[in-house]
Amino acid sequence: MISKKMLSIFMLAMLFVIAGCSSDQSEEGDSDESAGSEKTGDITIGMLSDVVSLDLHGSNDSHSSQVRSNIYERLLNQDVNMELQPGLATEFEQVDETTWNFKLREGTTFHNGEEFTAEDVVATFDRVRDEALGAPVLFLYEMIEEIEVVSDYEINIHTSIPFAPLASHLAHSTAGIMSKELIDKDYEAALEASGSDVSLEEYYELRAAGGTEYDAVLEEISEHLGTVIGNEPNGTNHLKFVSRSPGESVTLEKFEDFQGGDRYFENVTFRVIPETSARIAELETGGVQIAADIDSSSVERIENGADTAMSVKDSVRMAYLGFNMNKEPFDDIKVRQAISYAINREEIVEGVYDGMGITAKGPLAPDVWGYSEDLEGQGYDLNKAKELLAETELADGFDTTLWVYDDQQVIDTAVYIQNKLAELNINVEIEQFDLGAYYDTLANGNHEMFMLGWTTVTGDADYGLYALFHSKNHGAAGNRVFYDNPEVDELLDAGRAETDEEVRQEIYTEVEEILVEEAPSAFLNHSQYAVGYNDATLSEVEIDPTGRIHLDNVRFK
Repeated sequence: MISKKMLSIFMLAMLFVIAGCSSDQSEEGDSDESAGSEKTGDITIGMLSDVVSLDLHGSNDSHSSQVRSNIYERLLNQDVNMELQPGLATEFEQVDETTWNFKLREGTTFHNGEEFTAEDVVATFDRVRDEALGAPVLFLYEMIEEIEVVSDYEINIHTSIPFAPLASHLAHSTAGIMSKELIDKDYEAALEASGSDVSLEEYYELRAAGGTEYDAVLEEISEHLGTVIGNEPNGTNHLKFVSRSPGESVTLEKFEDFQGGDRYFENVTFRVIPETSARIAELETGGVQIAADIDSSSVERIENGADTAMSVKDSVRMAYLGFNMNKEPFDDIKVRQAISYAINREEIVEGVYDGMGITAKGPLAPDVWGYSEDLEGQGYDLNKAKELLAETELADGFDTTLWVYDDQQVIDTAVYIQNKLAELNINVEIEQFDLGAYYDTLANGNHEMFMLGWTTVTGDADYGLYALFHSKNHGAAGNRVFYDNPEVDELLDAGRAETDEEVRQEIYTEVEEILVEEAPSAFLNHSQYAVGYNDATLSEVEIDPTGRIHLDNVRFK
């Protein structure tokens, strides 16, 4: 085995060799362009929908994440294979069950030129946990009890419970680090807009102390928070904010002082092009260089195009039919089970997704840690569906509504479900919404059935189950079926705190079995993510299992 000392000597020697070779090549003659230079240019990405918010803590949707993840860096990153990599933290270790130590990257500046330090990390996580903000992503960080500043470039994160998946949560797109200066500016603007006479320093003191005085200020400023951050995002990642035209585009430009490695692009514009056919046409004619949100019916066209190619990845996404359990008749388990058994998931995968994906047995995709290999799921059984419905007060069927958003595969799946449920004399009216308003509309709880998907972006069962099914997350946080089961709550809480992987797996297996049995949702399929790009112009366009496009290694040809 080579010792660390010998390895260091070897690497140093290799550096001298490489330096010598590079020097010789430069002196002996270069081409018209200097050695090592790369062609750069602008990139336009066509997206299905607009961002919901540029405030990291303001939403948890995939389109906002796609844009924001290029503006903000996180302590840890996930690569295209969802492996954890250093980010603003160069190294970390778990000190004990509730303490994690992080060494921070030095020499990093925010887009406004401000230096990044530990204080920015503290301010960011204090904000997301601030009750006044009411962040829908709070469930990801609520276990953080304190961030102890060891030095400008070292912190200890203390959690209230042992929390095994903390590292993967810190790699989540909403864990990006904002500058304290930006956060302070946002709070000051909210205090001023609310007419409060409390200063920023006084507010922070009240927040730390809690109590009735804080509650009073909290109510005053909550509706005003996020305005500055949403309009003036300021991170440390490779792209900085230029402008946004709501409903149309977001433009970012290369950050020249980025410390995370070389990039070979200039401006990047995210254009909203809702129609898939229009996005592909723009890709073919050069209007966009990358087309996101490609459905399976368009893959062949792009693969056979003269200058277009595909990047495809198995996803950790689960598409589901949700039932609002606060609404009759979906408070009846047999009604939910009957509908679940009436759906042939294989027909959806083959007919709607053209075979690009697999059927779902439960809420987790096979590549998510905690997925139960032994889960049977609810397969297609129309006779059983009829038997179950016959045991309810609605044996003759009923009328209901199914909400969808403006995505063709979602709409096609809804039409398929509409036809299948007609065999149970369940008459389904489909109502379509713009995706931008869809999440807020569902959070209000006026729906009956709805179509949605959930991507387990951390790769851990906690994220795939806690947000969707813990009773504390009703509404915008993820539990839009309004599921409330104390046993499942207890198991999910235990799964977060357990450090033994075998015991954690047993916990999540039990949760999955209960969810399949009680059917708060009909779990449908795990699709593949696909993105098209102009391969006459670009190379190294990569997509990860969460659907996020990685621009890190993109090259212009």
